[in-house]
Amino acid sequence: MNFPRIAIDAMGGDEGVQVMVAGAALAADRYPQVRFLLVGDQSRIEQTLDRHSALRPLVEILHADDVISGEEKPSQALRRARTTSMGMAIHAVKNGSAGAALSAGNTGALMAMSKLALRTIPGIDRPALAAIMPTLQPSDVVMLDLGANTECDARNLVQFAIMGAAYARIVNSQPEPRVRLLNIGTEDNKGTEELRDAAALLKERAGDLSMLFDGFTEADKICRGEVDVVVTDGFSGNIALKAIEGTARFVGDLLRRSFSSSLRSKIGFLISRPATDLLKHHLDPNNHNGAVFLGLNGVVVKSHGSANALGVANAVGVTQRLLEENLTERIKADLARLGTETLRAPHKVTAEAGQG
Repeated sequence: MNFPRIAIDAMGGDEGVQVMVAGAALAADRYPQVRFLLVGDQSRIEQTLDRHSALRPLVEILHADDVISGEEKPSQALRRARTTSMGMAIHAVKNGSAGAALSAGNTGALMAMSKLALRTIPGIDRPALAAIMPTLQPSDVVMLDLGANTECDARNLVQFAIMGAAYARIVNSQPEPRVRLLNIGTEDNKGTEELRDAAALLKERAGDLSMLFDGFTEADKICRGEVDVVVTDGFSGNIALKAIEGTARFVGDLLRRSFSSSLRSKIGFLISRPATDLLKHHLDPNNHNGAVFLGLNGVVVKSHGSANALGVANAVGVTQRLLEENLTERIKADLARLGTETLRAPHKVTAEAGQG
């Protein structure tokens, strides 16, 4: 198979080139069909590749003089898109020299550059940031939007549901994902008017979209495995994500403190080590790394800025799966089945939040 290359912003993330190249090397062992375009400071990439000799035949280096900082505003980053490692990685997708772009850099800048360079799929108004999170069940839950769009109307939420379901069918091999809207309650009269309008349209047309829509879910149910796709606006989604990640860290820190508090606790830790190792694996964000900007004419994946080599390799795995399964074409096909005019019909949507 002539597999498209993945363009990696080698300078992004907290650790930069060291971790990004090490992650690519680990991914190359897992996915031998993947080839890479490493974008960034050529001399630093070359030096790092000396420690990963098996990776060298699988990569091409594209030199970039500049790097987007984590604190840089998207508007500032856009002006330097053509000279930065992030911008050049995205442009490689636009000009066809790579099939997808992966970066651990500034999320806002990555979103702005991707949207400007690649544009959105016809029928999609705004891209959404989607990620997978662990649940109590064997499959993960897909959640979107996680911060790309702080305000959304009903049409946006319906589009997010379509894209999230297409993503879930790929990453979790689910023919009909269970989709719900995040709300403050599960009753039909709860939430904003945008949420209620989106729910009404999804209930009406879910059968055309290979999804099972069952109304609303609450934040405490996200990781219980009762739903496959959770749809929300980026403001609520980002808050929910940070709360989940913070709780996971709190539980981990609390367990470490408890098990080191006394000799009896330390003995208990040794006895329960298999269970605690499983919990640690389940809660480690590196094992679920790789958020996707859905709705673009191209695949762009965001890695955690603090990801280690394992996390980067997992993000590469997400990227290659989306390329292999033609995510963009699947979303287009779902939109065609629904009909973009249905999404653009004048529903009763207001800017004010109405609580039931």
